[in-house]
Amino acid sequence: MGLAHDGYAPRVGVLEEQTWPAMREGAWPVALLPFGATEPHNMHLPYGTDTILGREVAARVAASCATQGVMVAALPAVPFGVNTTQLDLPFTINLMPSTQLAVLRDVVRSLEPHGVRALVLLNAHGGNELRALVRELQPSTSMVLTIVNWWQAADQDVFSVAGDHAGELETAAIMHVAPHLVVPDRSTWGEGNAKPSVFDGVRSGWAWMPRRWTQVTVDTGVGNPRAATAEKGEAFVAQAVERIAAFCVHLAGVDANAMWAER
Repeated sequence: MGLAHDGYAPRVGVLEEQTWPAMREGAWPVALLPFGATEPHNMHLPYGTDTILGREVAARVAASCATQGVMVAALPAVPFGVNTTQLDLPFTINLMPSTQLAVLRDVVRSLEPHGVRALVLLNAHGGNELRALVRELQPSTSMVLTIVNWWQAADQDVFSVAGDHAGELETAAIMHVAPHLVVPDRSTWGEGNAKPSVFDGVRSGWAWMPRRWTQVTVDTGVGNPRAATAEKGEAFVAQAVERIAAFCVHLAGVDANAMWAER
């Protein structure tokens, strides 16, 4: 028995909702590829938090670009990310960077013959270090490859403390985008306390090492989520979408050989 629908209404530019004629007949100078993850997010957010947010931001960016006369294709999200330090947490699904490289190479090759001039890697997971992938692939393609970490596109001063993982920022964003997936009883939410590194260089930021997640935090969160509201999430997501859409529109109209301005 099928589900009842009010009518045919695919979201503009969202590839997995489009028909072949719609994609065949349009011009798509820019594509968005969301990179998510599948991992715990404190006690109150779903495993797919990063994927859900990346997919939704991409869809909203495509819609905003369409109103400005630029068709942007929002590709299906990659639901797995680099999670090598969370594998002792049940059902965390890891993709090695080398696997991401292979996936991205195949996506680029699939898009190249069809008029896509630029591919935006819309990252939604901090563990996805995508720059090395772009550096390796860019010399072999005429398509412009660029990276946008969606959570860095908007001003975080709307939050008391944005947090690093399942904190106020991500919680507010999911409360806006998918409120039915947020555990409603806030008393069950973890506080997101995280242990600092014992190394001065790591705490100061000039040295780095991966964090073994179960040694850093007891609830898998980093950052207290309790000040989050759907209203904060709505304002933050809207600003991020506006800025990323403006970037995509600009990207669609700039010559690949003229992307750096004279002083």
